[in-house]
Amino acid sequence: IDSLADRLAGKPKLLAIPTSERSKQQARKRGIEVVNFGPILEVDITVDGADQIVPGPLHLIKGLGGALLREKIVAAASKELAIIVDSSKVRAKLGGVVPVEVIQFGWELTRGHVQAVGCDPVLRWPETGDQPFATDNHNYILDCTFPDIDNPTDIEQRLSSIVGVVESGLFIGMATRAFIARGSTVETL
Repeated sequence: IDSLADRLAGKPKLLAIPTSERSKQQARKRGIEVVNFGPILEVDITVDGADQIVPGPLHLIKGLGGALLREKIVAAASKELAIIVDSSKVRAKLGGVVPVEVIQFGWELTRGHVQAVGCDPVLRWPETGDQPFATDNHNYILDCTFPDIDNPTDIEQRLSSIVGVVESGLFIGMATRAFIARGSTVETL
């Protein structure tokens, strides 16, 4: 956000839809005009990071920072989703922790249904505090540890069909481009 603000100084205005309250505050502080969807139904480009990426189909795991629902809404409205990662995020298969956003009411029941998909779901807690971590949307996050995910499309669909699941951090086939930093070079996929 800071780099974008620096590049925009003195140039035509850009409208931005932030994916978290923290990003919104940072953008406003740097003079970037922040808007909601309202009259805007399509976004030209989303530029974001990822927690994991599989080359080829450009499947992603996102949301370990807790903003996966808003990230996915903005990505789905975008003509292009460009992902920037370093080579440590590249995998042959997705796996490990996949965040799943769930509503607070009945989260314990939802956790049982999520576990039946083949993972170990653990309610996320902040480093300090006596309440579970809550997203900007006031939902909880289940951090779901999966072994290697052989069929991420199937897992995403199964998670999405569970009552109480708002969204998962599996971004399957949404990215259009990825920039992978490998030392001093950048590979474009």
